[in-house]
Amino acid sequence: MKRRDAAALLGLLLCIGAAWGITHPLTKIAVSEGYRHFGLIFWQVVIGALLLGTINLLRGRGLPRGPRHIALYVIIALIGTLLPNSASYTAAIHLPSGILSIVISLVPMLAFPIALAWGLDRFSGLRFLGLVLGLIAIVMIAAPETSLPDRAMVWWLPVALIAPTFYAIEGNFVSRYGTEGLDPVQVLLGASLVGIVLAAPLALMTGQWISPLPPYGLPDLAILALGTFHAIAYAGYVWLVGRAGAVFAAQVSYLVTGSGILWAKLILGETYSPWVWAAMAVMFAGLFLVQPRPKEMLDGGAGIGNDAR
Repeated sequence: MKRRDAAALLGLLLCIGAAWGITHPLTKIAVSEGYRHFGLIFWQVVIGALLLGTINLLRGRGLPRGPRHIALYVIIALIGTLLPNSASYTAAIHLPSGILSIVISLVPMLAFPIALAWGLDRFSGLRFLGLVLGLIAIVMIAAPETSLPDRAMVWWLPVALIAPTFYAIEGNFVSRYGTEGLDPVQVLLGASLVGIVLAAPLALMTGQWISPLPPYGLPDLAILALGTFHAIAYAGYVWLVGRAGAVFAAQVSYLVTGSGILWAKLILGETYSPWVWAAMAVMFAGLFLVQPRPKEMLDGGAGIGNDAR
């Protein structure tokens, strides 16, 4: 590979990490004035479906609608979007954006014990150590009196942990059962369309519907940016896996967490205690140890849902 090509791929990796990382402070803004999870999820999947549908159309790909494909879309919509994002948006009301960026890094660590339980992986001492380091990082955030701005926030950490748990389940589900011959863009497009059908009545029944009519405030702009950045970053990630390999693309996990914290400082003015910075370092060490092997990444073990993992 030429040096210019390598530099371009590295630049794209940085852009994808930055785009995914900014979704965490955007989430914080989106919930800042009363918008709640079902309404936010509805517009997120609408925007995602529009962008991914355009990409799919330009590629000349269809969207299969057989019974097994529909079942796949429903499962991915539930465990990859509706359930984890409900938890993420709820936790974002109470926790700093930077903490959410650190917590989401647990996905590959939580995926390891699930893969062992499902017989998809063999035990590895190094990867088990990575899991332990991830749990230590969470304790470093939760236990010290000075780690969080408000001690009441610690009770919302378990809610934040729901999202990476579901993403880990999703990745293992795809690894075990496959995607019925569909590529990741098709799967996520189908899941987004199903997500629209599921989220719309839930938003209406719970009073969480968000009107698309003006006037528009900062949370409305955040919703638009949130859906756009995610869809573009995800499409770029899928392309990068095919062009540069899954191991190279997997490094985006570090960039999502690091840039998420940086964006939170720049946009929201968040500050963190030394315990949080130390927890991030420990989390990065855990991420390094649990990196999946190339075949696992290509088989779908990294997941195909709505966050970088």
